[in-house]
Amino acid sequence: MTLTGPIVLSPAQARVLGALMEKETTTPEYYPLSLNALVNACNQRSNREPVMNLDEDEVRLTLRGLEDKQLAGRARSADGRVTKYEHWLGEAFNFTRAEAALICVLLLRGPQTPGELRGRTERMHRFDEIAEVLAGLQKLMEREPPLAAMLPRQPGTKESRYAHLLAGPVESAVAALAQEAASAPDGSASDERLARLEATVAELRQELNALRQKIDDLFA
Repeated sequence: MTLTGPIVLSPAQARVLGALMEKETTTPEYYPLSLNALVNACNQRSNREPVMNLDEDEVRLTLRGLEDKQLAGRARSADGRVTKYEHWLGEAFNFTRAEAALICVLLLRGPQTPGELRGRTERMHRFDEIAEVLAGLQKLMEREPPLAAMLPRQPGTKESRYAHLLAGPVESAVAALAQEAASAPDGSASDERLARLEATVAELRQELNALRQKIDDLFA
């Protein structure tokens, strides 16, 4: 399978792909997934950030968009009366098990630190050391076009977070920062903290706009 351009997923498409990848590894006996099972997987309240409430029509429409992108669709080998669905990311990117686990968790839970990724990928792939997580992230960042990026470290944090770039470089990272700010307790965001956040967002926009230009040039 050959992709013809950069991929920009909607939040629903990212969730559907992540859910399909997760269930393929963690519950292979139920994979490919029926539409009902896929809706339930997308709307899980555990291991999902943010929690979504997609209905069958929304997931069905999302699957059509993913099929147009050659990333997911009806299972080719499934038999029986119930239509089932699978992802095709393996054909599109030929991920290693480590890369697949990292992309899956990033799709399902947004930007995360290497430590968070190590713990949350354990059911799909065991990383014995943080260095192995970083090596997997580095491989994703070195792809053409890059599939992951390290975000600028937030004030008061010790570790940088990493984000996938399948939903667009600027939108995904900036949205994560905005969500973080919105989730702060009322009155806790001082003017100084807001100023730092705005400066970080501006810096992030510059860096990721440059990355977007690089991606556009690759497919020009």
